[in-house]
Amino acid sequence: MQMGFRWFGETNDTVSLDQIRQIPGVTGIVWSLHDVPAGEEWPMEKMVHVRDQAARAGLNIDVVESVNVHEDIKLGLPSRTRYIENYKRTIEKLAQVGVKVICYNFMPIFDWLRTDLHKEMEDGSTALFYEKSKIHDIDPLELVRRINANSELTMPGWEPERLAHLTSLFEAYKGITEEHLWDHLAYFLNEIVPVAAKHGIRMAIHPDDPPWPVFGLPRIITSQANLRRFLKLHDSPYNGITLCSGSLGANPDNDIVSMIHEFKDRIPFAHIRNVRVYDNGDFIETSHRTADGTVDIAGIVQAYHDIGYTGYARPDHGRHLWGEVCRPGYGLYDRALGIMYLWGVWDGAARLSAHGKQVAP
Repeated sequence: MQMGFRWFGETNDTVSLDQIRQIPGVTGIVWSLHDVPAGEEWPMEKMVHVRDQAARAGLNIDVVESVNVHEDIKLGLPSRTRYIENYKRTIEKLAQVGVKVICYNFMPIFDWLRTDLHKEMEDGSTALFYEKSKIHDIDPLELVRRINANSELTMPGWEPERLAHLTSLFEAYKGITEEHLWDHLAYFLNEIVPVAAKHGIRMAIHPDDPPWPVFGLPRIITSQANLRRFLKLHDSPYNGITLCSGSLGANPDNDIVSMIHEFKDRIPFAHIRNVRVYDNGDFIETSHRTADGTVDIAGIVQAYHDIGYTGYARPDHGRHLWGEVCRPGYGLYDRALGIMYLWGVWDGAARLSAHGKQVAP
C-alpha cells in the first residue's frame, strides 16, 4: 500500500509539503489544479510546477484528485464533445509529468455534501456532519434563497460564486434519470479509458457521497451492485474505482470488506476513513479508529493486506483538533493520526501473516 496525503496547493492549504513529508510512510501528494474550471484543458506549466514542488520535498504526484467532469458530459449534451476532448488532452499531459491514477466523480452538480462543517463532538473536536432532515424533501432552490439570506448556512458546492448557476443546473437535470446518467457515464468511459490506457493511467471513479439521491438528483455509484455494473460498462484494468470507505460506509448496508475482495484488481486508489451512522440516517465523520465509528476500518485494512494491495491510499477527511484552523475536513493533525492508525493495523496484519496466523473476524 502506497500512502498519500491530499494537498490543495501552497496558496490554498494550511498544511505544507514540509509537514506532509514528516508523516511516516507518506510518499506522495494527492493533488489537483483547483483553479482550472471543470471541462477546461489543464496547462502543462502548472502541472510541472506542482511536480517540481513535490519533488523538492521528496514526494511524488502519482495520484490526481480530481480532474472534474463538466456537467454537460453528465447531462449528455452535444457540447460534451468539446469537454471530453479537453479531458483527453489533460490525460496525455498528466502522463508526461508522471501521474499514474486519476480520481474523478460523476455526481450531478455537487461533490460531497454535508449540512455542518464544524459539528462539535463529545471531546470538543469538530467534524463534518450530515443531518438527513435538512436535505430530505427540501426544495433545493428554496435552499438557495435561504443561503443567500443567511451567510451562516453553507455547504460544499454552494459557494457564493456558484449560486447564480444552480437554478439553471437544476432545470437542466429535470427529467434526467439514473438510466440516463448510466448511459452518459458509459459514453464518457468509452471515450476516455482507451486514452488513459494508451498513456498508462488508471481512471478511478469516486463513489457518490452520500450514497443516495439528494435534492431529486440521480446518484448511481452507491453500492456493491452498482460498482459491479460500473466496471462492466468498460471492462478494462484502466477503468477502476476509488474505493472510499467513508462515502460508501454512510449506508450501513454496504459491505466494504466484501467489495475489496470482489474488486481487488480494479481498485487503484483507496480512501480510508470512518463515519458514525445514527439510527435516523444522520452521520458524522469520526477518527479513523474502528471503535469510534460504524465502519470496520481494521477489517478494511486487513482486507487490503490480505489481497496484497499495492495501490495508493490516503486517510481522507479528518476531524479538526487542538484549535487547528484549516480547510474543513483537511487539517494536518487528525489525518496524520489516521495514517498512523492505518499503518498500525497494516503492520499488525503483516506480522501475523509472517507467523502464519489469521486475524479473528
